[in-house]
Amino acid sequence: MDRRTRICLLIIVLGLTNFLAYAVVYISIDGDAMNGYVRYDVVDGRKVLHYYLVKHGIPDEVSRATWIYSAVHSISIWITVGAVLLSMLTLAKDRIISSMRSSIVRGRTFITILATVVTLISLAVTMWFLLYMIRHLVSPAPL
Repeated sequence: MDRRTRICLLIIVLGLTNFLAYAVVYISIDGDAMNGYVRYDVVDGRKVLHYYLVKHGIPDEVSRATWIYSAVHSISIWITVGAVLLSMLTLAKDRIISSMRSSIVRGRTFITILATVVTLISLAVTMWFLLYMIRHLVSPAPL
């Protein structure tokens, strides 16, 4: 097995492990921060923050650490999904190129376009989730 194949397989295993860990944590903490929110109320003249995870539309108050962990793990899923897809594309590259010799779009062009789309979507959703997390931490809404 060559070095490229080993690296791609390692990325795939790590990505799937991250997804499995996300699923287990999601079930154990009853939700995720990307469906949740941060709210505040005023007690004795100071803001008190409340962090909520939401599962099936039901909010559950959690600690700040749990909310941040959930948000960061949700963000990491999109990075690893992109990495897994790019690794799988790399592993299938030779077969795709050889099977698309007579088509309108050549195999290498198809791979380049597909890799670009996967990268852009993964980065866009990662940034969207990151901005969601930052917005809720910087500007929580009132209760």
